[in-house]
Amino acid sequence: MRDLINQMKTSKDPNYCQRVTANDGALGEQHLRAFQDNEKTVPTILTTSQKLSTGVDARNIRNIVLMRKINSIIEFKQIIGRGTRLYDGKDYFTIYDFVKAHHHFSDPEWDGEPLEPEPKEPKEPKPPSPETPGPSPEPEPRRQRIKVKLADGKARAIQHMMCTTFWHPDGTPMSAQQFMQMLFGKLPEFFKNESELRALWSAPDTRAKLLQGLAEKGFGKEQMAEMQKVIDAEKSDLFDVLAYVAYALPTLTREERAAKAKVEISTHFNSKQQVFLAFVLSHYVQVGVEELGQEKLRPLLLLKYHNAIADAVADLGKPDEIRKVFAGFQKYLYQEAA
Repeated sequence: MRDLINQMKTSKDPNYCQRVTANDGALGEQHLRAFQDNEKTVPTILTTSQKLSTGVDARNIRNIVLMRKINSIIEFKQIIGRGTRLYDGKDYFTIYDFVKAHHHFSDPEWDGEPLEPEPKEPKEPKPPSPETPGPSPEPEPRRQRIKVKLADGKARAIQHMMCTTFWHPDGTPMSAQQFMQMLFGKLPEFFKNESELRALWSAPDTRAKLLQGLAEKGFGKEQMAEMQKVIDAEKSDLFDVLAYVAYALPTLTREERAAKAKVEISTHFNSKQQVFLAFVLSHYVQVGVEELGQEKLRPLLLLKYHNAIADAVADLGKPDEIRKVFAGFQKYLYQEAA
C-alpha cells in the first residue's frame, strides 16, 4: 500500500508515505516519531497494521482509513480513538471504512445519540438566467488496451495500467506485461495442455491444489484478481485467466458458464438436486469460483435449508451423495464447447 501511494503522490518528498510495522524496527519508530511531531509535515501518511490500536498519540490525525478486518470492538474503539485527539484548528476527523467495520461494532452507549443537523438558513431564490448552450459533455475515455505477444506467438490484449499493482518477490515493481509473461512461463509446470487444465479445474480438490501451487510461486489470490482486471475479465472465472494466458482462449463470464452448465444439469440430476445446484450457481455467479470449494458445501446447505441439515438430507440424499453431486456437476462449467 505504501508503494502504491508513493507511485501516485504529487509530493516530491521521498518520505511522504511510510510504513510502520514491527518488522520495520528502528527506522519505523523514527518515521512514527516524525509523524507524531506536529511541527513536521512528513511523513504525511503512515500505513500500519497494529500501531493505531496501541497508545500512539498523534494529535493531528485528520483521516483514518480502515482496510483490514477488525475482530474486536475494543480494538475498533482504540483505532477510532486515535482520531479524537484535540489539536489547534482540528474540529473533526474522517473515517474511511472499506471493510464496513462500523457495521459490526454498533455501541449506542459509546456512540451516543446522533446529533440533529444544524438548520440552514433558506437562501433567496435567484432570478433565472437565460440558458446559454454550453459545450456538450465529453464521452468517457475508453479503456486503453495494448497487445502482449508471448512465446507461443499469439497476442493477448491487456489494459494499460497507470500504476503498478504487481511485484517481484524482492519487492521491486513489475508491469502487468512482465507479470503475464512470468505467469505464462510457469503454467506448463502445472498442466501440459488445455484438457488437463479443464480436468484439474473441474474438481474441487485438484483445483485447490493447483491454486495453492500457483500461490507458492507468487501467483496468489490477490495477484490473480488483479490479472482479471488487466484482461477485462472481472466477471469471469479464474479458469478463464489461466486459459487466456496459457492458450489465448476467449473468456466467458461466470453467468455464461452457469447458463451452459444448467443445460447439462437438467439432464443429469433430479429436480431437487437441480434446485440446490441452481442456488449454488447463483452464488458462483455473484461471488466467484471460491463458492465451489468443498469447504463451502456445508455453509451453502445451511443457507439454502435455513440451518436444517436434516431437510437437506431428505431432499438430496446422504452426505456422501450430496458431496458427489456438489463436486460432480462442476465439470459441466468447464467442459469444452461442443
